[in-house]
Amino acid sequence: MKAREFKKKIYNELAVTTKAIANPNRLRIIELLAQGASTVEYIAEQTGLSVANASQHLQTLKNARLVSSEKEGKYSIYRLAGPRVFEAWSALRELGLSQNAEISRLMDDYRNEHETLEMVSVEELVKRVDKDEVFLVDVRPRHEYEAGHILSATSFPRDEIRQHIKNLPKNKDIIAYCRGPLCAMADDVVSLLRRQGFNAKRLELGYPEWKANGLPVEESA
Repeated sequence: MKAREFKKKIYNELAVTTKAIANPNRLRIIELLAQGASTVEYIAEQTGLSVANASQHLQTLKNARLVSSEKEGKYSIYRLAGPRVFEAWSALRELGLSQNAEISRLMDDYRNEHETLEMVSVEELVKRVDKDEVFLVDVRPRHEYEAGHILSATSFPRDEIRQHIKNLPKNKDIIAYCRGPLCAMADDVVSLLRRQGFNAKRLELGYPEWKANGLPVEESA
């Protein structure tokens, strides 16, 4: 094989990977699967896609070897093909944030509107968790919490948070986290809790980033 033909074949294969993720719905699916393995039905519910449409996007990601699947009874369970898939997705997200001012503007506008004024870094949270200074709340759906969560976090899903307000301590900062920096669930919860008089903040990143940094998590078997 000549060098030019070799390079053409390599770049064609790389283009298969980049084409697979060059779709907003598939980017959302990768973010969702970074929380843990899921069925196509759950993915469809969380993304607002039809089951058939979600299935097509998953097949594209599977053909590009970015996700894998296995049968459990009558359900197909999908998961990321490996940690590098999330690493690549994170790198693409950071590239967009650094090069596309519109992304940052949209995030700032949303958080200003929802009064999410205070963010907590991973480094700060590690220190404050060790000192037992904060109450850490995972606001993702319970299915995702059960698949894996930050060690010591309590599951208070966003859609159930009003039911749990009476169980939140008043003498600690409430730190909420969700799927990652582009996820709005933690912003919604922080905004609500601040209106209720709690000193609430959101973690700047999410569960997948925490796990990727090798920090303590609890995962299902």
